[in-house]
Amino acid sequence: MYRRLYIILLLIIPVMAMTSCKFFPGKKSGQIIAECYGQYLYVDDLEGIVVSGLPPNDSIAVVRQFIDNWIMQQIMLQQAENNLTESQTDFTDQVEAYRNSLIIYAYESELIRQKLDTTVSMAQIEEFYNNNQQDFQLRENIVKARYIKIPAGTKQDVVKKAERLLKSDNIDDIDKLLDLCQNSMLTCYTEEDNWIRFDDLIREVPIAAEDQESFLKSRRYYEASDSLYMYLVNFKEIKTKEAVSPLSFEIDNIRNLILNRRKIELMERMQQEVFKEAMKNNDFTIY
Repeated sequence: MYRRLYIILLLIIPVMAMTSCKFFPGKKSGQIIAECYGQYLYVDDLEGIVVSGLPPNDSIAVVRQFIDNWIMQQIMLQQAENNLTESQTDFTDQVEAYRNSLIIYAYESELIRQKLDTTVSMAQIEEFYNNNQQDFQLRENIVKARYIKIPAGTKQDVVKKAERLLKSDNIDDIDKLLDLCQNSMLTCYTEEDNWIRFDDLIREVPIAAEDQESFLKSRRYYEASDSLYMYLVNFKEIKTKEAVSPLSFEIDNIRNLILNRRKIELMERMQQEVFKEAMKNNDFTIY
């Protein structure tokens, strides 16, 4: 049986590969690949399962796996039908409900695509934030910081200059620091106006902080090193868990919240309008 299947697969795989994932268009050819409990798997059913350019042996393995999965599905289906009552296998109501949900979802999605105003101004974001600050409590520690990764073996004069520029509050020194990093092959992060998750910083810098809040509240500058790098960090600002999250950290979240509210309002208006129209046209009766 497997030898015959192997020969069939050798014959059809090249045809699959030449047809760019449209292997057997039109009606089924009638060539049966497998049978299980009176159900048949045809050559046409293999359409699209083999990627063009796949080596023949790999293609055969893919097809064999597809066939084995189909057979197992038929076996399990037969086993289930043999051991369940007729009422247990009657899913007419569930199928109808699922179909109805899919149709309504497709309609609502198209309505949202056509009608939803997706423009959210900064003024609207700020208004939403100011009116709902109680909902923007931090669940993690965040920081504004600069940091540098200095390769091991870097000259001490470069290290000292990098440390001085990193600690400086002079705006011009940031540009000097960036130039130094570029010329001396150092890795710099100077986006100190952006809040970042402290956990994300720890992924970049090996900070030993079992109690993050105590660590952040007790220092502004931090040094660490390993076999590859020396790490310098200058913390500009911190916010710890349960504090009110800053607006700049919540902009994307607020934009999504505003859009979700608009979606809900749009759907509610649509439902009210179609209900009133159906009532006006006597399209339904309540007995």
